[in-house]
Amino acid sequence: MDHFQIATVPGDGIGKDIVNSAISIVDLSSEIIGGFKCNWETINAGAEYFAQEGCDVEPGGEDRISNADSIFLGAIGLPTIRHKDGTEVCPHLRFREMFGLYAGVRPVKSYPNITNRLSNKLASNIDLVILRESTEGLFYTAAVHNRCPVDNNDEVQDIMRITRKTTEKLHDFAFKLARQRKSKGKLGKVTCVDKANVFRSQALFRKIFDERKDNFTDIEADHCYVDAMALNLIRNPWEYDVMVMENMFGDILSDLGGGLVGGMGMASCAEIGDNHGLFQPAHGSAPDIMGQDKANPLATILSSTLMLDYLSDKKGCKSASEGSKLIEAAIEIGFKRNELRPIEFGGDMGTKAVTEKLITLLKDKNVQNEVLT
Repeated sequence: MDHFQIATVPGDGIGKDIVNSAISIVDLSSEIIGGFKCNWETINAGAEYFAQEGCDVEPGGEDRISNADSIFLGAIGLPTIRHKDGTEVCPHLRFREMFGLYAGVRPVKSYPNITNRLSNKLASNIDLVILRESTEGLFYTAAVHNRCPVDNNDEVQDIMRITRKTTEKLHDFAFKLARQRKSKGKLGKVTCVDKANVFRSQALFRKIFDERKDNFTDIEADHCYVDAMALNLIRNPWEYDVMVMENMFGDILSDLGGGLVGGMGMASCAEIGDNHGLFQPAHGSAPDIMGQDKANPLATILSSTLMLDYLSDKKGCKSASEGSKLIEAAIEIGFKRNELRPIEFGGDMGTKAVTEKLITLLKDKNVQNEVLT
């Protein structure tokens, strides 16, 4: 039996509800599959904690996070609670730099019986990954608030930082991910999304991409400017597989991708470095619906499947990967049967009802047989 220590940060807003939903699903999958168990260690952090205690992570919390096998977040940030400079309280941005979480993996997948925003029937084939560098780019300044070369009441400058060391690792990650996806019948293609015609930093980003692609001749590689990609994600998103880009570009296009497949309630996220992995939904804390049993927990649950795959690779635990597949199969079948109907998509099921239905599906022998046989 493999035991995984999970540093669990419920955070703010709907965070507590959706984290608890995911925990119940992961725990059930481990009971069904066997061979692994997650130990969830709660750590207080976020805007609400900052307002109460004056710091955004509890004392000793960062050390406990560092020592865990994985980091699992609900949602962090509340628009009414901010630092003196006007920015929101977001300790997870600091975690990205602190733990070197350079690879931000944002899957975008279409599911049955969710109304597609695109009328083209090919929209049902959308299955791509936005790979967002998570420690540099325009977010480099945001991670630590004293990096502005000019910062006063008349002018503020932010830095777009691109380094060879991180970018090489990111592009290699992209090609390896595409290779894994190709082995599962996906396109097996990497697109470098940049603005290399304007920014020197982006020209370097593209230059390194062209250097690294020579090590992956089995994978198709191309380029696209970020503004053109915004257009292409509306015109023909089903023609893309892995898209690798700078931090801010990824932040924007991953939200666009979420919109293509129904909403941010399906937008899972993994942030992976050489030694640590952080998993969270890509959406915010939604304080307007907190405590109302309206939040869609599926983005968080799908993030937990990314975590199980990560732990499987990191620890050599095949059963964790099987647990991930079981949860993914239950979600896919639930939508096919029209048994998953989140309020977010005009349905009648809140957080608790979606969770309860997924529990039923996980226990369904037909669902289990799709994964275990």
